[in-house]
Amino acid sequence: MSSIINNQPLTKLNIFSGKGIQMKTFHITWLTFFVCFFGWFGLAPLMPTIKEDLHLDKGQIGNIIIASVSATIIARLLIGRLCDTWGPRKTYILLLLVGAIPVMCVGLAKDYTSFLLFRLAISVIGASFVITQFHTSQMFAANIKGTANAVAGGWGNLGGGVTNMVMPLIFAAIVGFGYTSHDAWRYAMILPGVMMLVMAFFYYRFTKDTPAGNYDEINKLRAVKGKTDYSVLKDWRIWALSLAYAVCFGMEITFDNVAALHFVQEYKLSQSSAGFWAGMFGFMNIFARALGGIFADKVGKKFGMKGKGILLATVLLLEGLGLLLFAQSGSFGMAIFSMISFALFLKMANGATYAITPFINEKNGGLVAGIVGAGGNLGGMMFGFLFKSKNITYLDAFSYIGYIAIAVSVIVLITRFTKSAEVAAIQPNAALA
Repeated sequence: MSSIINNQPLTKLNIFSGKGIQMKTFHITWLTFFVCFFGWFGLAPLMPTIKEDLHLDKGQIGNIIIASVSATIIARLLIGRLCDTWGPRKTYILLLLVGAIPVMCVGLAKDYTSFLLFRLAISVIGASFVITQFHTSQMFAANIKGTANAVAGGWGNLGGGVTNMVMPLIFAAIVGFGYTSHDAWRYAMILPGVMMLVMAFFYYRFTKDTPAGNYDEINKLRAVKGKTDYSVLKDWRIWALSLAYAVCFGMEITFDNVAALHFVQEYKLSQSSAGFWAGMFGFMNIFARALGGIFADKVGKKFGMKGKGILLATVLLLEGLGLLLFAQSGSFGMAIFSMISFALFLKMANGATYAITPFINEKNGGLVAGIVGAGGNLGGMMFGFLFKSKNITYLDAFSYIGYIAIAVSVIVLITRFTKSAEVAAIQPNAALA
């Protein structure tokens, strides 16, 4: 009896349990995503130093912000397909091994151009999110899938907050050992690269593709290894979710990139203090994204997919209003208060989005997860152009993004997220009828 249970997706999420391949995979996949965030955004809190070291202007910093999320767009689409065909375990291991190289080698950059290229290469790591969400979806049943995805994604995203807090401390420690700031930020990035290699080993040793085993072990059971059904791309719900993720996760990675620099420039904080307060934004992932998934699952039980869509539209609206408040902050205290406010709803929107995504087309779950995830990075890339502009201040950019979030909330509200997810999985165009 226990062996049958162990080979099935779990119907409950006990975050304090490490028993069974499902919970082992759950904990390893969110921790791996956490480490990937360290590598992906480890440079962000060090940008005040890097700006001075490489003599960067606002336009160049804007290009670096854009590069930091650009390659992830294509990578997430490819990674989603690999998850469907190759399996999340092998896919994650490959991404970790490849991604660790530019993370550890970015210190070799000597000027703006070389740094930009390294930053572009590092952005591939952002595709780790798609694998985490796909892998978690394999391990949990439909009734708890939204919550499990939100917790795994939120705890992984927590890496964006912790890296803002920790990397300036690592930098300061290296300087304390007698190295110059020119060398310290370069040596600091070796640590996240090594951490990624360690997680590649853990992923290889302790996870499985599904509760029943790896794809190559259950090959006869994997119908998805056939051709991908690209007719799913006709389903407007996918694009509505992509827009939603563009303004919630896209804003999250944008803020992770610019927050420390913004606090240094706007409020004259030290690099360490700015990193701490920027880290508070990311640190809210310890619970806020999970709240989005938990509420979505509860709403879904009572009101179905339509209810989940209304919830997502609501938190996107509140995110937009919070961003407008942040942009109008007249003091540092008000800025922190409004940051916490919009961060709560932004991260709940992240969780609510991926409480819907796995049910759009379950036969092509990796592809759908990849498209929606790529939407998040596309949003981050487009927002980067606002922060690059010499005619737009950072506060203006936050205002514009707030208005965009409000507009997207309306689009999500009028999108027909139906209760018949199973029918939609068979007939991708059902939602358009």
